[in-house]
Amino acid sequence: MVRQAKAQRILTHDQIWVALDRLAARAGLSPSGLAKRAGLDPTTFNKSKRVTADGRERWPSTESIAKALAATDASLDIFAGLIGEDASDSFSVPLLAFAQAGTSGAFDEAGLPSGKGWTELSLPVTDDGRSFALEISGDAFEPVYRDGSIILVSASAPVRKGDRVVVKTRAGDVTIAMLKRRAAKALELLPLDATQTERTMAANHVAWIARIVWASQ
Repeated sequence: MVRQAKAQRILTHDQIWVALDRLAARAGLSPSGLAKRAGLDPTTFNKSKRVTADGRERWPSTESIAKALAATDASLDIFAGLIGEDASDSFSVPLLAFAQAGTSGAFDEAGLPSGKGWTELSLPVTDDGRSFALEISGDAFEPVYRDGSIILVSASAPVRKGDRVVVKTRAGDVTIAMLKRRAAKALELLPLDATQTERTMAANHVAWIARIVWASQ
């Protein structure tokens, strides 16, 4: 159990977990991404782990917090500061694992979050109200996005030549690429991995296309 004192006060269960969420956001990570980077089980900091099945509060261990601080190159003073940080400095957006993005019902016809599987993530960036975040897993989009990276996607941002975009086909496939050209009848996409070939996609096969406006480092 962690009860770190600040200004002679005993901190609450919620304050400790909020500080961990903010530590993850500060590093551009989801709670599971932070846990993985710290060498912990990916579910260690998940919201489902914060209360037991019988309703008792579950606290993060001192060891897990120490590993999270080391993984994000943050000090205990920084962590204490995150406890009292103004919540207005971050914005909550819907979050989904990229591997689930092709799941039926994950998005509506406009390309906005829908259905089950979504959680929330606080990010230190402005949300336009029509944004969502995807967490990358695996190495399919290296060297641009690595395992655990978070990308913020805007359904309202204008899409232009040279933008990195997320494209979902009517068949349900979801991919990330750079937009080379957008015409009435087709999209020309450049892969993030320069060793792969360009792809041309018929416009009537595209369900939606949205621009990546931010990504964690």
